[in-house]
Amino acid sequence: MNIAYPLTTQSDAETLVAIRIAAMRESLERVDRFDPQRARERFLTSFDPALCRFIEVNGVRSGFILIRPQVDHWLLDHFYILPEHQGKGIGATVLRDVFTSADAQGMPVRLGALRGSDSNRFYRRHGFVRTSEDEWDIYYARQPAERKASSKAPFNFIGRGAVESRSQTQL
Repeated sequence: MNIAYPLTTQSDAETLVAIRIAAMRESLERVDRFDPQRARERFLTSFDPALCRFIEVNGVRSGFILIRPQVDHWLLDHFYILPEHQGKGIGATVLRDVFTSADAQGMPVRLGALRGSDSNRFYRRHGFVRTSEDEWDIYYARQPAERKASSKAPFNFIGRGAVESRSQTQL
């Protein structure tokens, strides 16, 4: 599997909203919170194309990721894989790339996941630990692993670096 992380632009906003809604629909319906207009508005009010990247697998747009750098951690604010691409190891591969980059900078990764979403199990399986929760969300953190020498520089998820392919995994 060859994964690339092309940059997004402001003109991609509606495409990203559609991906977000498709990826979250089942979880939101499960907790009786599915409202496409609210999902659209919540995303667009904080969308920053400089921080957002599509996830392309073998040239096919499969989702997107948006990481907000904070002083003491990275906030994994949006991470969506389209339903037809889920269960194929894409999310795990993307997280490995994120972890490699965050670990290289000694940065924890934090996120929130909708209570009742299957994503909670996914994040726990990949080393995130629950730190708190509120009425609708459960919050997690993953501490950086010990830095290891690597022959390959980590992908720059933070900033407007060049588009590059990162992961090549056989599934």
